[in-house]
Order: sequence, then structure tokens, then C-alpha cells
Amino acid sequence: MQATASPFKFNPLKYLGILAGCLIAASSINLFVVPSSLLTGGVTGIAIIFYFLTGLPIGAQTLAYNVPLLIASYKLLGKKYTLDVVIGTLMFSFALDATKFLGAYAPTDDLMLAAIYGGIFNGIGYGIVFRMNGSTGGFDILGAIFKKYYSMEIGSVIFGFNCFIVAIAGVLFNISSAMFTLICMYITSQMTNKVIDGFNQRKAILIISDHAKDIADGIITDLGRGVTFLHGEGAYTGAQKKIVMVVVGMTQIAKIKIIVRTVDENAFMLILAASEVQGSGFTRSARQNVHYRTDQKINPDIEQKIQDALAKRGDDD
Repeated sequence: MQATASPFKFNPLKYLGILAGCLIAASSINLFVVPSSLLTGGVTGIAIIFYFLTGLPIGAQTLAYNVPLLIASYKLLGKKYTLDVVIGTLMFSFALDATKFLGAYAPTDDLMLAAIYGGIFNGIGYGIVFRMNGSTGGFDILGAIFKKYYSMEIGSVIFGFNCFIVAIAGVLFNISSAMFTLICMYITSQMTNKVIDGFNQRKAILIISDHAKDIADGIITDLGRGVTFLHGEGAYTGAQKKIVMVVVGMTQIAKIKIIVRTVDENAFMLILAASEVQGSGFTRSARQNVHYRTDQKINPDIEQKIQDALAKRGDDD
């Protein structure tokens, strides 16, 4: 009989990262959010509401309220993800109650500052957890479901669900607290997205030129990036053109511009944000299977011009 492989594979660095993210987010809640009578989103926000009303521990409530969401996670996201969510939920719930003492050291009583800095550090903490492919439970599970099935930004999905909690806060407490809570949640969602994508930003570039082949050769030769030709047609002239498409990192955009301007000053270039890039050249597994051409031909005169332009930029820097 063949043994069934366990869905759980322990990765110490991953879970240390999740723990660090949980501690950052929990500390932010106890330092900025709770002392200022604000709320966070998701299940934790509901737990904070009942904490204000009953005094029940926020972490223990968060753990209890996550049970139905963990069941949904098991059914829709799989056993392995749910195991990670269970671990993240336990870590976050423990961190919330373990850092409760920080409330006595709240650095500000200004609601705006509390909302801003609470949102920033919440987002950093949650973003780290998501970058480690973990979750703190709660509405994070809903965010992961929407990201998996609808390719929606996790932070934005969570922010949408949290608007409902803000409405409840406005009814139970006061409009002012609800408004500052909304600011905190918005900043949290933006910081979450930034931390998730910010260290791996990519740009998709479309270039329309009569010298598309020379531009493509320059990009391949000098940047080592793969290039794709798309076939386009001018709506007015009916002229057939090759469109150069390339996806690069943020640090390579300036070099792409130099190559394009050197080859064709009249080229049309469009730079688009690429929020999620997978495949050849961008993921570790894909890079291992890529075989680059070693016989790439490029016009020597154009290559010399490109090299001179790139060298000049280096001297200017």
C-alpha cells in the first residue's frame, strides 16, 4: 500500500514570517485602534465591538468566530491552505491577547494619527502574512477566495466587506468613530496590496514602431528579456504594424526607454501596470526551464548606439 503524502509541509521561515506579520498587526490594533475606540475590519472588528460592549477578550472571540469561515476555507480553498489558515488564526488570536498590555502605552490620543498609523502597520502586518501565503483568518479567507476565483485584489475585497462593519459602528457608537475607522481600513487595504505586490512590481510595455524588429533585438540582447510580437493594424491608414510587447521589472523601464528612443524617436510606447506576472523569466521554476537564444542577430550600428546611450546614462547617474 502506498502511503498518502501529508498536505502539510513545515517551512520554518514561512511560519516565522506569518508570526511576525501577526505580531505587527496585533500590536498595531492594541497600540492605535482599540485605545482610540476605533475598529478594524473583518472578524476582528466584530470582536472589538463586543469587547467594547462586554469586555470579552478580542483574541478569544476572534478564534471562536473563525470556525464557520475555516469550514468554508476547507471546502473551497483546500486542505493545505486551511491548515495554514488554522495556524495563522491561532497565531493572530494569541497575538491579539498577548499584546493587549500595549494599550497602556498608546503613543497618541489623536484620532487621525491613530487611524493613519494603525492602518499603516495593520497593512504591513497583513501584507507580510499574505506574502508568506498565510492568512489571519476572518475576512482574509473571503479575500483569498475572491482572489483565487475572480483575480481581485485581496485588500480591496476585504475593504468592501468591511464597509458593512463601519455601518454597524456608526449605528452602535458614533459617526465620527465610524469615519475614522473607514480611513484606517482604507489605509490598511492599500498597504496590504502594496506589501503583497510592492516588492515584485512589473510593468507591461507595448511599443508601436516601424523598427519593431530592431527594438525587440535590442531588448533581447541588452536586457535579456523575452519579447513578443503582436500584429496590429492602423484604423485610419490600414497599415500593418508589429507591436512589441515586453514585461519588465521597475528598474528596467528606464533602459527600455533608452533603447526605444535610440532606435526610433517616433515610436509610440504604452506602459501598463501588471499586478500579477507568472511564467517564463519571472518565477523561479519557470526560469529554470527557459532556454534563451544564443544566436540573436542585431544590427551592429544600432547595437553600438544603444550601448553608447546606456553608457551615457550610467555616466550621468
